[in-house]
Amino acid sequence: MKYAKITERLADLGGAKWAVHARAKAMAAAGEPVIQLTIGEPDVPTPAALVAEAKRAMDAGRLGYSNGRGEAGLLEALAARYSARSGRVIAPDQITAFPGTQTSLYAVMMALVGEGDEVLLGDPMYATYEGIIAATGAKVVPVPLRAEHGFRMQAADVAARITPRSRLIFLNTPHNPTGAILRDADIAALGAVAKAHDLWLLSDEVYEEMIFEGAAFASPLSHGDLAERVVVAASISKSHAAPGFRSGWCVGPQEFADRLLPVAETMLFGNQPFIADMTALAVSAPSEVARGMAQRFGRRAGMISQLLDGVAGLRVQRPEAGMFTVVDIRATGLSGEAFAEALLSEQKVAVMPGESFGAGLAGWIRISLTLDDALISEACARILRFVASRRVAA
Repeated sequence: MKYAKITERLADLGGAKWAVHARAKAMAAAGEPVIQLTIGEPDVPTPAALVAEAKRAMDAGRLGYSNGRGEAGLLEALAARYSARSGRVIAPDQITAFPGTQTSLYAVMMALVGEGDEVLLGDPMYATYEGIIAATGAKVVPVPLRAEHGFRMQAADVAARITPRSRLIFLNTPHNPTGAILRDADIAALGAVAKAHDLWLLSDEVYEEMIFEGAAFASPLSHGDLAERVVVAASISKSHAAPGFRSGWCVGPQEFADRLLPVAETMLFGNQPFIADMTALAVSAPSEVARGMAQRFGRRAGMISQLLDGVAGLRVQRPEAGMFTVVDIRATGLSGEAFAEALLSEQKVAVMPGESFGAGLAGWIRISLTLDDALISEACARILRFVASRRVAA
């Protein structure tokens, strides 16, 4: 039988990247004492007030069809939030609601690039980004994010890779997997490149509210001179510990939102009204659960750095936000994939190999910060035992 080309483009960009995570889950389900540090699941339940609002909305009959752009109350709440944050007026009809950031990014990419176009994307990158770009027929052009620059995208590296086919610069700040945050000066420099070559700037900002102490968030949406070319996407999955509700959105210029609307309507035609009501409540004020997670995750990142950095050649890159830290394990002589597989087999600790996030993180691992302090400490002890056993064997 014949299949569409998209199935070929995405054939190697799906679940294979999560093989260690899947194996760890199976081992844990079989009763093995696995410490699972692979994914970014919030460490607290969805706030009771948000669940109560969703229930209230359902009881009130908010169970019908929505529309392609999203429920009015949610769009107004998001417009108020982004107007206050950016210092300029963001209207409700510049916003489109989606079930989660992933769906939002997929739709945005479908609206902005196509067959033969090029997307400049930081490497390392979140594991699904390659897929949402490949789905359109566009090509990923990796831009190295270097440890010596704190894994922040550099305008000169972008400029060096621009061709006549370039259409979009894809940003992720705060960054997954490294936890790096773009500075306002970084954004200004990247914006200058985008303007010079008439490129879009797409920014995934799902970790916006999970900033660690001493760091500050910046967004291209706050740069008025970039208004006609900036699109940002986010959701309540991380910030409000609500991944199962699948509620996200994107914000962009009016013309973009109008052109995106038929794409959104073709995909799913609106989000659920009762979830929209809950999301409107969530985004109307800063998230208390995000503040708590940021404090805990920042502390755990410090623990991992204290326990692992500089020991047996390991090097920990301290994150500034988010749910993860990354560790350079190249001194062991193992790839990230080999390290993660052997660590799971021998010490029952599951981490993500850096190669799942691009060639730029080859020889690294990503560690989730979402388990409690005692388990993080035990995982570090097991990692050190694993590294020591490898040194002895050598």
